[in-house]
Amino acid sequence: MSLFLVLQIMPVIDVENLTDLEKAKMEVEQLKKEVKLERAVVSKCCTEFMEHVQGLVEEDTLVKGIAEDKNPFKELKGGCVWRMRRTEAVAVDMALLERTFRLHLTANRSLFKATAVCIKRQLSEKASSKIKDASSSEASDHILYSPEHFALKETLKKIVDQEINPHVDKWEEEGMFPAHKVFKILGNAGFLGVNKPVEYGGLGLDFSYSVAVAEELGNINCGGVPMAIGVQTDMATPALARFGSAELKREFLLPSIMGDKVACLGVSEVGAGSDVASIKTKAVRKGDELVINGGKMWTTSGTQADWMCLLANTSDGPPHKSKSLICLPMNSPGIHIARKIDKMGMRSSDTAEVFFDDVRVPCQNIIGQEGMGFTYQMLQFQEERLWGVANILTMMDKVIQETVGYTRQRKIFNMPVLYHQAVHFRLAELQTEVELLRSLLYRATGMYIKGQDVTKLASMAKLKAGRLAREVGDSCLQYWGGMGFTSDVLVSRFYRDARLMSIGAGADEVMLGIICKYMDTMPRK
Repeated sequence: MSLFLVLQIMPVIDVENLTDLEKAKMEVEQLKKEVKLERAVVSKCCTEFMEHVQGLVEEDTLVKGIAEDKNPFKELKGGCVWRMRRTEAVAVDMALLERTFRLHLTANRSLFKATAVCIKRQLSEKASSKIKDASSSEASDHILYSPEHFALKETLKKIVDQEINPHVDKWEEEGMFPAHKVFKILGNAGFLGVNKPVEYGGLGLDFSYSVAVAEELGNINCGGVPMAIGVQTDMATPALARFGSAELKREFLLPSIMGDKVACLGVSEVGAGSDVASIKTKAVRKGDELVINGGKMWTTSGTQADWMCLLANTSDGPPHKSKSLICLPMNSPGIHIARKIDKMGMRSSDTAEVFFDDVRVPCQNIIGQEGMGFTYQMLQFQEERLWGVANILTMMDKVIQETVGYTRQRKIFNMPVLYHQAVHFRLAELQTEVELLRSLLYRATGMYIKGQDVTKLASMAKLKAGRLAREVGDSCLQYWGGMGFTSDVLVSRFYRDARLMSIGAGADEVMLGIICKYMDTMPRK
């Protein structure tokens, strides 16, 4: 009796969903019933085929094959969709065997390719700690972030939840967190040099990854710890990474990225905060050394820092061309930590007043060109401001959501506080403002990584973030009632910490001045 083996066209398989592989197996079972395979060799081939398909899904052999670069379809990038051609076999023993074996080989290769894509995705998900489906969807549609951004955030979230948040309340009470310990944990995981050069321990990624990290650090239950981390990553080190000599990078940048050294930024003084050009600290050249005299105020991590990125006057020229950035070891003779400042907020971050009395450092510790310090610092400010906006955005999201949760269960006049129109309308307004600010941040970041000048947009984002944070803190605290006036809830801590956003890294009024310059609306002299 002659046999006619007709191979049905298999439908296009969308490997975005692993259930399609199950459908493929069902198709093969149906084929076996239709053609009434009688010969042992055919039965053996199909049995091997089914076992191989099962093995592809359940075993690690494919992973090993990918690692050894044995994927025969590696040149077909994006080949997530495949077809099996319609084939016919004549009723001859040899033809039957040949065609069946072809089915076995073609289907195996096709499913190999399809399953490879799926398993690669599984491996990516494992590397990112199994990102949730919602996050995956967000990653595919995100205006700025790729799946790698979300993988980075997911890994950092675990560190925050396990190594930082359980200790925040204690650090807030003590007025300091163990910077060396925390930074070493973050440094080992690569989070202190996300956009820094690989040769100095960084990950070599663009600034958008730093923004993603800043957002995730916003999940820390206080403002002080993420602020100190931001000083380390995006305030004290950007100029060194861009303009510093190889020797300075090895001595100061590499250990800062690895978490072995804590950095601080020395810019503000008692009489010169946002007006950077007015600083008085001097570094006078004497031979091969600089002799530094003066002082710095509001120095984040100042009592724990191993080195300072110091802005000082190195000449008597014009204010914008007389300053230099200097890598200053904090154990140098003549450096005095005058006091640890008691602050209204950001309590877990130590803030110091520092004096310099004939402190000597080598002239080679100047970052980049002498006299370019003001320009370098202005460039650092752009990253600092965008980083700060990203960080506080997450905090605002968190405070709004906690307020929604609290007002939903807290009742007044026989109904939840949330159900009063004034409350849920106001929370809707605040969330809308947060989303608008997020869009501005992503736009500015996208332009920045393309090398464009984002001074105006960064200033706008920083201005809006400071003002919106005050609105969010004030409105949400109001809805917490008496509980909001205690130190037991996150909203009161945010209310205190967020106030700094309109002061630090350039006050609101300075941001307005910068924006006006770009708009050409400043009064002409």
